[in-house]
Amino acid sequence: MGVLVLGACSSLAVHAAAEDSGATSMAEALSLGSVGLNLRYRAEGVDQENLDENALASTLRSRLTWESAAYRGFSSLLEFDDVTAIGDDDYNSTINGNTLYPVVADPTGTEVNQAYLQYRGKSSIVTAGRQRINLDDQRFVGGVGWRQNEQTYDGYRFQYGQPDSFQLDYSYVYNVNRIFGEDSVNSDLRGDIQLLHAAYPVNESHKLTAFLYELDLDTAINASSRTIGVRYEGAFGPVSTRLSYATQSETGDSTLEYTADYYLAEVAASIGPVQPKIGYEVLGSDEGVAFTTPLATLHKFQGFADKFLATPADGVEDLYVGASAELAGGKFGVTYHSFGANASSVDYGEEWDVSYGRKINDQLSALVKYATYSADEYSVDTDKVWLMLTAKF
Repeated sequence: MGVLVLGACSSLAVHAAAEDSGATSMAEALSLGSVGLNLRYRAEGVDQENLDENALASTLRSRLTWESAAYRGFSSLLEFDDVTAIGDDDYNSTINGNTLYPVVADPTGTEVNQAYLQYRGKSSIVTAGRQRINLDDQRFVGGVGWRQNEQTYDGYRFQYGQPDSFQLDYSYVYNVNRIFGEDSVNSDLRGDIQLLHAAYPVNESHKLTAFLYELDLDTAINASSRTIGVRYEGAFGPVSTRLSYATQSETGDSTLEYTADYYLAEVAASIGPVQPKIGYEVLGSDEGVAFTTPLATLHKFQGFADKFLATPADGVEDLYVGASAELAGGKFGVTYHSFGANASSVDYGEEWDVSYGRKINDQLSALVKYATYSADEYSVDTDKVWLMLTAKF
């Protein structure tokens, strides 16, 4: 990472001299740096039909973040995460060997979550090092922030533009630090990963996006893919809509040959204190090879029970309807999902998701969630419940 940072410094130094700065020297920028502490405790319980034991994962994530002040446009950030089990680790973290229990992918350990050098110009940002990358709603590229060990990216990122004008975002990533921790055989996705994202706000109510994601992977060759797509977000008074289409095929050294499509159509509204929504999302399949999103924040999609983290060979169709509302100083939400195969008539199952989150004060917030998946012809009946407390200082 040192070579990466030095390279970024030399390539940007010519531009930095022209920038105003909050600090008058590098030493002052370091001395004016800020420190943040984030503590997140979570209890996650899982009752899975095909296992006799129920999981209970009681974990605390402690995140310490230091960020320097800016000097001539440059700043730096260093962030450490520690995940500790509180009490007995009666769950399968994927690396603790407790295979009699359902999986709760929150392995314990300490690691560098982010470490980067950044340069900010008037209309551009360049970041070099280990960093967080969240694109759009994280359906294709995200940080998996729900899990205690976040997914971050080693590489370079260039961002150009302003929120009210054309925006270009390009990243070259050579390693993805996944949620499974440094001790796991699945800890990293290495390769040549290029993420190109362009957005154009037509006006305050309508936005168009185009993207090209090239994943040429060394550690998971058959997960290598090229995804090209477009996205539209618009509002018509109290009604908002999201539409997206993408096509995916193999790339790099993949031994697969396929072309699969992705579709999304969602309509939401604001009716007094209630916000209902209905949507239909399809991850298609071609000759038994399905559309995949290995860099996504998957917990946000296709149900909280996480039954479709890996797309089934016949693809998946998700018809969902839900609503959210302000309640007792917090936000209550409920969603129903009906899942089926895309390339056949198989009914996978259905799921109900319920959540309630509330900010207690400026430092403390709480969240309760429940998911119940009823299997038809895919996976098994599963119930999950979460209690989470977050403190920020």
